[in-house]
Parts: sequence; structure tokens; C-alpha cells
Amino acid sequence: MSHSKLLFLACLLSSCFAFAQQPATSSEVVKTALEQKREMTKTSLVKNVPFKNIGPTIMSGRVVDLDVNPDVPSEFYVGYASGGVWHTTNNGTTFSPILDSSDTQNVGDIAVHWPTRTIYVGTGENNASRSSYAGIGILKSTDNGETWTNVGLMDAHHFAPILIHPDNPDVVTVGVTGHLYSPNEQRGIYKTTDGGQTWKQTLFVDDMSGIIDLQHSPNNYNVMYATSWTKDRKAWNFTGNGASSGIYKSTDAGETWAKVSTKDSGFPIGDGVGRIGLAVFNDDVLYAVHDSQFRRPEDKKKDDDKRGLTKDDFKSMSTSDFLALEDKKLNRFLKTNGFQEKYRAENVKQMVRSGNVKPIDLAKYLEDANSMLFDTPAVGAEVYKSTDGGKTWKKTHDDYLDGIYFSYGYYFGHIHVSPENEDHIYIYGVPIVKSKDGGKNWTSISAENVHADHHALWINPKNPNHLVDGNDGGVNITYDDGENWIKNNSPSVGQFYAINVDNEKPYNVYGGLQDNGVWKGANNARENKSWHQQGQYPWESIMGGDGMQVQIDSRNSNIVYTGYQFGNYFRLNLETGDRKYIQPKHTLGENPYRFNWQTPILLSPHNQDILYLGGNKLMRSMNKGDDWEAISDDLTHGGKKGNVAYGTLTSISESPFQFGLIYTGSDDGLVHVTKNAGGSWINISKNLPVEKIITTSEKEMTEKNVELWVSRVIASQHKKERVYITLNGYRWDDFKVYAYKSDDYGQTWKDISGNIPASPVNVIREDSENENMLYLGTDNGAYVSFDMGNSWEAFSNGVPNVAIHDIVIQPEAKDLLLGSHGRSIYKADIAPLQSMNTDMTSKAITIFELSSVRHSSRWGSSWSKWLEAFEPEKTIQFYSNVSEKKTIRILSEKGVELNSMTINADEGYNYVDYNLELTKKGRKGLLKENTSIDIIEASNGKYYLPKGVYTIQINDEESKLEIK
Repeated sequence: MSHSKLLFLACLLSSCFAFAQQPATSSEVVKTALEQKREMTKTSLVKNVPFKNIGPTIMSGRVVDLDVNPDVPSEFYVGYASGGVWHTTNNGTTFSPILDSSDTQNVGDIAVHWPTRTIYVGTGENNASRSSYAGIGILKSTDNGETWTNVGLMDAHHFAPILIHPDNPDVVTVGVTGHLYSPNEQRGIYKTTDGGQTWKQTLFVDDMSGIIDLQHSPNNYNVMYATSWTKDRKAWNFTGNGASSGIYKSTDAGETWAKVSTKDSGFPIGDGVGRIGLAVFNDDVLYAVHDSQFRRPEDKKKDDDKRGLTKDDFKSMSTSDFLALEDKKLNRFLKTNGFQEKYRAENVKQMVRSGNVKPIDLAKYLEDANSMLFDTPAVGAEVYKSTDGGKTWKKTHDDYLDGIYFSYGYYFGHIHVSPENEDHIYIYGVPIVKSKDGGKNWTSISAENVHADHHALWINPKNPNHLVDGNDGGVNITYDDGENWIKNNSPSVGQFYAINVDNEKPYNVYGGLQDNGVWKGANNARENKSWHQQGQYPWESIMGGDGMQVQIDSRNSNIVYTGYQFGNYFRLNLETGDRKYIQPKHTLGENPYRFNWQTPILLSPHNQDILYLGGNKLMRSMNKGDDWEAISDDLTHGGKKGNVAYGTLTSISESPFQFGLIYTGSDDGLVHVTKNAGGSWINISKNLPVEKIITTSEKEMTEKNVELWVSRVIASQHKKERVYITLNGYRWDDFKVYAYKSDDYGQTWKDISGNIPASPVNVIREDSENENMLYLGTDNGAYVSFDMGNSWEAFSNGVPNVAIHDIVIQPEAKDLLLGSHGRSIYKADIAPLQSMNTDMTSKAITIFELSSVRHSSRWGSSWSKWLEAFEPEKTIQFYSNVSEKKTIRILSEKGVELNSMTINADEGYNYVDYNLELTKKGRKGLLKENTSIDIIEASNGKYYLPKGVYTIQINDEESKLEIK
């Protein structure tokens, strides 16, 4: 082969590798998966298994959009990031979910054409957070959410505002943000004139830049402004700025666009331009809020005025300068910054003299993912105004707007102007602030009952003091321009990362939520308004921040281990109120440990004094977190350069059969096992049957399977050699199902994804009793398998298509709990499911055991004629191996028919509620059979079963029901 041909081939290969990336799942695959899920739900053996939402509600979840009826502002819709769309007609006193019949709960934007009640929902949040789930296109409803039609743009993933023509609901212009973790072409501005049957792309910037905001002049649909945003999110790094970020204008209702943030416009241009939000007052006057990622110039005066040492001083300090520091000055720095007691001036200087430690190590000692997140010296939020339709811009303020965005302005990016006064504007980030002089001066309107992190605001055009605010903690309403706020948090839309249970009676449920801390409540706590009267909500907050995993000491449920993001964990004593910070700390001179956003922790099932915590190494404490030792080397690929902690452990599991048989999984795809408590480790992920895709990352070729996030590793509680793992490709926009089982400690693996439709997997769990049963949670629902993963059945009764982040079983209660990231927590009785075996599937009917019922003279009565009568209820649970009509007969001890019901039974599990009523004929028969009893008509005109033992009969199968 000639030299030129070799050179050509080398160039070709290098270009292929340079641009190769884990492929995003196509919209065709997503569409097929949604169709499969719908069909699967119709035929599922468990489609009737009833789930109850147990809350909690008070802390709510992330709001992304609001749409308020301008004529009747007590009616409005709220879009929650992963909790669907909710509708209120009584000013937020109560809400009804209207997206539950659709294929997703992921919301980016909602738009309502109020004259015709036409609703469009752009699915897929655009805030670019860790849990901004991809959508499935634009959904449309003309019957208030009874039914939804997908009208396209399924590869958009994430949506900016939708603008409906005020006079024609079929004319819609929409901003498409595009994929979060991968480049794609379906982004920019799209327009339809036929209600979504067809779409035309009218603006495309590039495959990494989408539209993040889109507004039209209040009285002129033809005049529109849009902002493009260049961003690149990876698991290890987020860049929220780029030269293609800017402002565009259209004067023909979105048909054509021209960029107005040009070199001579006065608005920033270049690589530092971040997310931009717009507020349009009229055709000519508009505001823009900009998350400027340009670096701040050094403040020499601040440097001259500072007192004492800062960590940055050590980054460039020489050894000689360090040794020359006054001990008093150095000790002040060490104590102030929380260095361990062993690190004091004399000891640290000796470590530097010996060469074991360098001055820069003192700075590294203090740096972790959280500190790096807030240390970025960017300009941050800034506000610009144009009075000539975007031709020229001028910043409205002189000083920095500190304390608005901190270092994550990508998460916010909205501005609003009062419809009545162009000088009255609002911006928000962590707080919400207002200006009454066109952006020169600002005042906070945050309050003690208003959650931080704001994402949506509506200003009443007829009463500008009336605001509706949406934030990470739900909805707030004010009628005095933010002086006082009402909280409107009745929807159950909590975004849980992790849940757990204890063994109390009744048992308690614990869970960590996105930006809403960690909460605890009884599993049977009533989720209603009665607590307003009693003064105590039945759930209590036990930790702030982004709530994470929870471990409860089985010997004393008051001892709880939990914390917030990036491994900041505590040991709590809920009885005394004591808490101790227990995050493991690297030694001075050692590279800092890396902790995942969702750092895993685990109490050993063999000894509840032993606690494991995963950084990049597995840490173990033998004394409840007081002291730590690393029992492994780095169990990841070593991390990557970036501004997000990466190369971290994500899952830990210890076998109940053997102390020290431990498995770990990492965010970069590695699974390890130790059989000797950390004495040695084996990489068992290299044997996984995952398609290996060559890519380039940091100019080094790697195999892509090692970069899939290990969402769960589970040591079996039924067989010592068995282990399950799930991988998650969400951070590559890869929605394939990755689930595997091994019966030889991970030496070989079997794919158990079966018939689950494409959706990233978050959790797998064994049943506590039936070793053939598995539960699995994806970004679009929960499933159960009765045959170790060969086939799966979809849960759906009471559970919408929502992300399931965690699954827990309370074994004594036989309850299954689903921790959803968007609709709080669901609970179901799984005792009938645990009975599944081949005999059941071969029998026509299997009736499950009925627990006894205590008789009450109150049945059918009420203590007030103004209240509804109290009726008993007993659920008859049975399995049918065919779908057909069935008659349920209630018989006396001697076989007299007391009542009967004819129902349409489904193949699988069936649940029929019976109110313990007798017919008049049944009453006569029972009185004739037993002359010693009397059955009196209740206040509601019904007769109820007296004390006794009765038979429930379906076909030839019978089961006993006792009324005590």
C-alpha cells in the first residue's frame, strides 16, 4: 500500500474516532417503545394491581411553567418538570392532574388557547439539570387532558416556550432546545399552521445550539424574539455557553429570523454568552437577562483589603514562602476552614519540609464537587434593555447582580416585565427579585414560605400586583407584589432520588428529594387537609439540601444516616436531635475523594455499626461513621477533567449470606466484587454483554460500555452467587434497557431486559419472598417479572408513566413502594403477587386469602345527616387465567346466597371492592338460617353482613371471609 493511501486511511480513521459518540436513541425507537408500552399495559397480568399515592405533598416539586386564564385568574395550569400538568379552577386550593393519560409526565412548556381550550404541551424540561428528562414531542388536547395527541417533533427532547396565535389555535410557533447530552438536528424554531399535522423549521443555528426562550410582542404576534443557547452537558462536565448563543428577531410571525445580538448592538457576543431570557413589553421595548460566563476581572482592591489567608493563596505559593508563614496566621486558616485537629501549623510545615505535602495540597484539601460548583468566578446574571426592537442594548445596572444565579445560571434564565409599566421587571434564580426603575436597583420578594430556585412567573395583566410564582418547591401566589405569599402545594409531585423504610408499626417511609431535603412519615399517614386543623403535617423534614439516600439502624430507628448532594452525610438521632457530620476526608497530600451527586451509603446487614460509603474508593466505618478507612483503591476509571464530579461510585451492595462479599458500581461503567471485605477486588464489568462502541474522549479511545452509568448493583438475598446490575445510558441520550443477572459472582452475565420498552433503567430489586420475582424501575414506569427477567409485566393502575428512581419492599407488611421522581411515593400490597407459581397460571381461578373484618354498628350510618354514611369495604383479590365474565357469590355457612356480583375479569390479577352488603333476599335467607340474629336496616337503607364466617365463591373456587 502506498504512503499516500496509508496517510488517507489514517486520516479517515482519526476523523471517525474524533467525532464518534455513543449514539442517541432515535425518535423511531422511542415511538416504537411508547407503542409497546401502551400495548403491554393493556395485556399486563398486573394492570389491575392498585397503587396508592402516599405523598408527601407539602414540599412539592419543580415547576417549569404556568398558564393562567387571563379572564378568570383563579383557573390555571401548572407544569411540573417530571410530574405532569395539573389544573385548578379554585385558585390553587385543589389541583387535578390532566397528563396522566399520556405517555409521559415530563414537561418543558405548556400553552393554552383559552378561547377554544386548546392545550399544547412541549414535553421535556429545558433547564438542563441532572434530571431534566427528555420528552416525546408536542402533545395536544382539546378536552382538558382526557385525551392527548402527539403532534410531532419527537426528536426535540426539550422545549422552550410555545406561542399560539391568539386568533387561531392551529398556528403555533415553538422553540426547540434539542437534546441535552448529544448533538441533533431537530432544534431551533418550528412553526405549524395546521395544528401540528406538519411542521416547518424556520430557524436552525447548529446541532449543539437550541432555542431556550421565545416571546412575542403582547399585542402583535408578528413580532417575535428568540434566544439561542449553546451548551454541552456530559456526565463529567457542563458548558453552558458558546459563541452561537444570541438573540434573534422575526417580524413575520416566526417565518424568518435575523440575529440582533451583533457586534455593534451592545449585547455581549462570543464564547462567554450563556443562557438568555426575554421579556417583551411592546414591539420596541424588551429586556434580556443573561447568564454571563465571561470571567470577572481581578479585583485588586479586594485582594488588598482581604484579611488572612485564602485557599487560592496556596495554589501558587512556593515551599519557602509557605515555611515562612507565621504559625498563628496559618493556624487561623486551618481552624477556620475545618482542617482536622492533627493538621496544625507545626505538623503541616513538617509535612511540607519532608516533601510529603506541597502548599497546593492545602487548597486541594478543601476542594470537592460542591466547592468547585460555587467557586466559578463568572460575571453571572446581568440585565439588558432595548428600546429600538433589539437593534441596540444597554445594561441596566452598574454592579454585579450577585446572589441570583451563583454558578448555575443555566438552571434559571427568565425575566418578566409588568404589562402596565415597562420599568417594573422581575428576575429570579435562587431568590426572586424585582426592580421598579428599569433594572437599576433591585429588591428581594422572597419569603419564608417561598422555596428558592424559581422557574416561572405570571403577572396578572389586569392587576400587576397579582403574581403566580413557580419554583422548586411548588406554587406561590401573591396579591401585593410579593409582600405576602400563599403556598399552594396540594399536588403529590415530589422528585425522589431514594426511599427506604423501617420496621416500626406502622412502618415509616423515608426519602430524599431534589432540592427538598429528606422527609420521614408513617406509611399510612392520611394525605389530606386535616393537618391544617391539627397543626402538624404527618411527614417531617429531617435534612435539607438535595436529599439523598437513607439508611436506618434496624436496632433503633431513631438512628438514621442521610445527607445531601456530593456525599455530605450525617448520622442523626431523631430522638435527641443530635447530628454528626460523617463524610470521609482524604489525608493532606492525598488526592481529594470524588463523591457522586447521589453518593451511595449502606449499613451492613451483618452489623449495624458498620457503614459503607462510596466515593471513588469504597470507604468503611466500623463505628457508625465516626472513623473511616478506604478498603479499596480507586474503583473507577479515575475521573475526567471537568466541572462535575465523575469517576465515582453509584451503588453498593453487600451479600446477606457473607460479610465482606461486596459489590460496587460506578458512574463510568465499572462493577467490582470483593469476597474478602476489600482485601482484593475483581472487575466483573468487562464480561458484560454490552455492545462496545468506539469513541474518543479526552483524545483517548475507550470502549463505550465502560461509560454507562451503573444505576444499581444488587447482591441476591436468595442465592449467594447471584448478583443483578442495571446500567443507564441517560447521560448519552441512550434510552436502551440494560439489565443483567449473574449466578457466578459476575463471571458471566445474562441479559434480562426481556420485553421492557426502551427507557433508561434506574433500579432493580428482588422480591423479599419469591426468588423468581424481580421489580424494575425506568424513566417511564415500573415493571415486575415472575420468571427472573425472561419476561416483564407493566404496572399502571394508579401509576402514570413517570420516572421510578427507587423501589423498596417492606417485607413484614408485604408492601411494595415506588419512589418516583415527579409524583412522590406509591404503595401496593404485593402478597398476591408473591404467591405466583405455575399452579396459579394453570388454574382457572385462584382466590387469595381474605383478612378478617371487625364488625361495626356504624356501618351505613353517619353521626350527622350532613355527612355521608360510613361504608365498609373489602377487596376481593383473585387471579384468572383467562379474560371473561365472572360471577362472585357471597354465601352463608350453609350455602345460602347473600349477594352476588358479575364482573368482567381480566387475565391476571383482579381486584373487586365489596361493601359487605346483603340483598333483601339474602337477608331473609340468612335470618331463616340463623334465627338467633337480627339484621337491622342501616341509616342509608342497606343491610350489612353480621358477625360470622362467609364464603366467597368464583366458579368452583372458594375462600373464607370472617366478620368478627
